[in-house]
Amino acid sequence: MGQLDGQVAFVTGAARGQGRSHAVRLAQEGANIIAVDVCRQVDTVPYPTATPDDLAETARQAKALGPPIVATEVDVRDPAELKTAVDDGVAQLGRLDIVLANAGISVPAPTLEMTEEIWSTMIDVNLTGVWKTCVAAVPHIIAGGRGGSVVITSSLAALKANANTAHYSAAKAGLVGFMRVLALELAPKNIRVNTVHPTAVATEMILNDVTYKLFRPDLEHPTRADFEEAARTLNKLPVPALESIDISNAVLYLVGDSGRYVTGTTHTVDAGGQL
Repeated sequence: MGQLDGQVAFVTGAARGQGRSHAVRLAQEGANIIAVDVCRQVDTVPYPTATPDDLAETARQAKALGPPIVATEVDVRDPAELKTAVDDGVAQLGRLDIVLANAGISVPAPTLEMTEEIWSTMIDVNLTGVWKTCVAAVPHIIAGGRGGSVVITSSLAALKANANTAHYSAAKAGLVGFMRVLALELAPKNIRVNTVHPTAVATEMILNDVTYKLFRPDLEHPTRADFEEAARTLNKLPVPALESIDISNAVLYLVGDSGRYVTGTTHTVDAGGQL
């Protein structure tokens, strides 16, 4: 038996990276999954964003483990799309217990040089999109009357500053304040709310030429090896980046019985990045 047998989890940004890992890890523990991702190129994002094939692969991996999955192409900036996806998923799977507000983008840019569109898109996806996700999904947890858990993907960038990430850091830090208020409001209903704060994770959002250049501005065409050399200096443990499963296991702790009395916390998985 899995830790989450019979429960249903809603995961945003589920087509690949951490979102796919979370969906698959929770499915391994018996959870049914409602998975969404935008599945088209997001304006201002300089690396390829998720595709329909990516979301289909997440669904394939989760279904192979046994529990059902309902996967839909959804932009977290669109509250109507979010509500429809959650409502349809709950109608098919019968309940909702867990919300993983994971969808996010990264667009490095100097603070005084970024365009208004770059700033606004970052805030709309990484901060406002989380609020819209919770508005669409959390009422289903409340309606179930069984309690539940919300885990919001923030970042080490909310706790430690790096150049060229003002909009990203502002969004991720804003999630902490949002989380604490929501945790306070939902505690009487036995619904826990926490943020998880990874250091760099080896996903498509990080493993691209734009990020390599951010970490190695001294090189004209930096490679992944060049990026990893610089990234190792950020972490006190001898690793350049974490794997998605490292964050998924932290999420599982927070949503399972292991975290049943954990709420309102900033759960950091940073390889000593704050030290």
